[in-house]
Amino acid sequence: MSVAKVGAVVLDCPDPHALAGFYAGVVGGTPEGEGDWVDLAVPGGPTLAFQRAEGHVPPRWPAADRSQQFHLDLTVEDLDAAEKEVLALGAKPLDAEDRSRTFRVYADPAGHPFCLCAC
Repeated sequence: MSVAKVGAVVLDCPDPHALAGFYAGVVGGTPEGEGDWVDLAVPGGPTLAFQRAEGHVPPRWPAADRSQQFHLDLTVEDLDAAEKEVLALGAKPLDAEDRSRTFRVYADPAGHPFCLCAC
């Protein structure tokens, strides 16, 4: 028996509403809330929450001095098509050059690393 269940995955960022909008464009859902905290109920997944963090310093991937701390793996059917969409939404490629792999690494607009992974 588990002690707990995942309620939300929370990402610190400078602008919670903007980052929630980015992820809504990637995984669906509608951002709810204003100000310092915005929730995104993800269809078929845990809630993503976005919390304002003044002075937010994004992780640097890969770098030991500014570790990524965690990242999201997002499963997609077509890596090329998904890449075009996340780039149009504001993602930045971090390690997406190797087209022979089954994953590509990007940063969201607040600098958090995430991977698009082929299913």
